[in-house]
Amino acid sequence: MKATQLLHDLGQSLWLDNITRDLLDSGKLKQYIDEFSVTGLTSNPTIFDHAIKNTTAYDAAITEKLRKGKSGEALFFELALEDLTRAADLFRPIYDETNGVDGWVSLEVSPLLAYDTASTIAEAKNLFARAARPNVFIKIPGTKEGVPAIEEAIFSGVPINVTLLFSREHYLAAAEAYLRGIERRIDAGLNPAVGSVASLFVSRWDVAVMGKTPEALRDRLGIAIAKRTYKAARDILTSPRWERVYNLGARPQRLLWASTGTKDPQASDILYIKALAAPFTVNTMPEGTLKALATHTEIGELLPEDGGDCEEVLAQFAKAGIDIDALAAQLQEEGAKSFSKSWNDLMAVISSKSASLDKGGALKTAG
Repeated sequence: MKATQLLHDLGQSLWLDNITRDLLDSGKLKQYIDEFSVTGLTSNPTIFDHAIKNTTAYDAAITEKLRKGKSGEALFFELALEDLTRAADLFRPIYDETNGVDGWVSLEVSPLLAYDTASTIAEAKNLFARAARPNVFIKIPGTKEGVPAIEEAIFSGVPINVTLLFSREHYLAAAEAYLRGIERRIDAGLNPAVGSVASLFVSRWDVAVMGKTPEALRDRLGIAIAKRTYKAARDILTSPRWERVYNLGARPQRLLWASTGTKDPQASDILYIKALAAPFTVNTMPEGTLKALATHTEIGELLPEDGGDCEEVLAQFAKAGIDIDALAAQLQEEGAKSFSKSWNDLMAVISSKSASLDKGGALKTAG
């Protein structure tokens, strides 16, 4: 049996960290659902940037939108919503079969809003309304400014994928924001069943310390952070406060493992997938990692509920001079900057592609 099926059977959701129009048009996404047990999908500006820049798949749609006077960010969100609503419809049977636990797709608010609470809330509501699908997560970064936006969006009934989490503390802040939003819905007499996942980025930890620690610690930091966060999640999700809201119809917020493609050429191509096998979690992976996983037929041991050796390993990193808290803050800040750069690159690609498709400005004039 494929390792993809084994993970699915143990209760972990496998999501694809990719979306392109070619993936939809060619039937490949449907194939991944049928053959590789893929039950959801995540997207980000970098993925769309590459898809629009490196293919002609979007040219006809861009031309049509230029005729209607669309440009820049507005044009992009129309393209993204077209792709993601098609993907959401493909996953809808899974969403229905699992009573809304699985079968989700994710769309990110503009990363330029990472430090703007009010605008993030407004855009999250707007994008979810425009998608008009129950199984669309809106991605909001778990930055200090993002946390109140998460609470407010959940209170408003918008399902949220909290992104850019790098540590147990980041995760706990996101979980608290989600719970506060749910408790406010209960107090207001609203249905508390609003979905959410909390996305912890894993491999970037190991990239950040590569060459700065003893060889025995190579590729061990990201997994140790994930184990520590998993233990924290298990602890809070079975706490009296959370159990109260479950009893009133709420759902637990699932942990999602993000950035799980192996960056170290010396390591296994499924290093993070095998290490993070755990029920009631999500692993979203690049296409290459998904294909690699499908060639394996075993997955090894489950992630330990008590965090296993994570504190021992983290103590070794501290001894080697790594300040975990400072590095978590740095990685989140760098992640926000990287997402913003990708967004700006994407807007530049939209602009140059629009210009090349509308050489004399005739399309905009016609609009």
